[in-house]
Amino acid sequence: MTERIFLTGGNGFIGGYTIARLLDPAFAHDVHINALVRAKSKDEAYERLWAQLQLHWDVDTFRAMKSRITPVLGDLHAPHLGIDASTGNRLVKEVDSILHIAASLNRKSSKACLNTNLRGTLSVIQLARAIEETSGLRRYSHVSTVAVAGHRSHEVVQEDTAIDWDKSDYDPYARTKKFCEHMARELLPDVTKTFMRPSIVMGDSRPEYQGRTSQFDMVRAFCFFADLPIIPLRPDDRMDIVPANWVAHGVAALHLSDKPKHEIYHLSAGEGAETSKQIATTLAATVGRKARFAPALLKPFRGTADALARSKSRNVLTSVGSLVSVFIPYLVWDTVFANQRAVTELGVAPTPFTEYCAPLYRYAKSVDYQWKPTPLPSVSAGAAA
Repeated sequence: MTERIFLTGGNGFIGGYTIARLLDPAFAHDVHINALVRAKSKDEAYERLWAQLQLHWDVDTFRAMKSRITPVLGDLHAPHLGIDASTGNRLVKEVDSILHIAASLNRKSSKACLNTNLRGTLSVIQLARAIEETSGLRRYSHVSTVAVAGHRSHEVVQEDTAIDWDKSDYDPYARTKKFCEHMARELLPDVTKTFMRPSIVMGDSRPEYQGRTSQFDMVRAFCFFADLPIIPLRPDDRMDIVPANWVAHGVAALHLSDKPKHEIYHLSAGEGAETSKQIATTLAATVGRKARFAPALLKPFRGTADALARSKSRNVLTSVGSLVSVFIPYLVWDTVFANQRAVTELGVAPTPFTEYCAPLYRYAKSVDYQWKPTPLPSVSAGAAA
């Protein structure tokens, strides 16, 4: 029986990985995806999906899979998701489950996070409510983040106790994602729900990918630290990093599971999270030198980064300062997130970052931290070739 999924964020980094996993023949599930895409036409929507999916498929595979992906033209920011009435009626009658991945990761902009994460999620929940009341909804799955745990230090955080409303949040992204989970619980009390919280997602651990990625923000920050002659971090702090392919496997498998054992899963490295020293040593060896740490420099380094981030000037220094200022809280909190639930249910643990960070470093440098997708060739051009 075909599982008809309404999916948001399909043309994003994690969304592209998840679509590729859901439709992978080796995954052995009969799935049809209704993908919400902000576009003026189906052709434009397929172009936007192809921009991410070419990381996983060649053009022939993409064309073969198009029959299993129906673009839903809309906008997460618009009333009723910007979906026209006839399409909305079809979705309410046909959709079996909702997989909500789309989010703004803009950790500096409250406006972006409020509009995308809160308003957008509310509209997705309203669609879920309509489906449940019309034909029944098998599951509402929500891709959240471990950052909902707020300010932490030197901890192993469990799934059911991660959200503590008395704790402050690091940024608007974490704050709005925490409230998105709250909205789903309050507004969909009678719907089966699954919340999946990835930790720091970087790169792809599969050897055949040779470090390829289409998402570079966090990667750029790590490369920056790897290139420093003296690293202003504590060497024994752990960093909870997971590869995108394992996260997508978890999202797809848990969403399609008939009876997941839990409502919340951390898609994280857990107790297997590696230290700054382990990661830096591996990356330093890639460039042929030794990793040296000076944790006493952390405070002035962080202050300088914050000052550069606040500057109204726009140059290389302020760009780097802004990047480091945003991500450094997640590099120094020395907090990991228990992942035994996910590992047990998936039957596989995430690959340690040190096993694939070197090719990721080389690839990011080789493309100057830019993903440059190629346009979808026309059918006539493909036939001529």
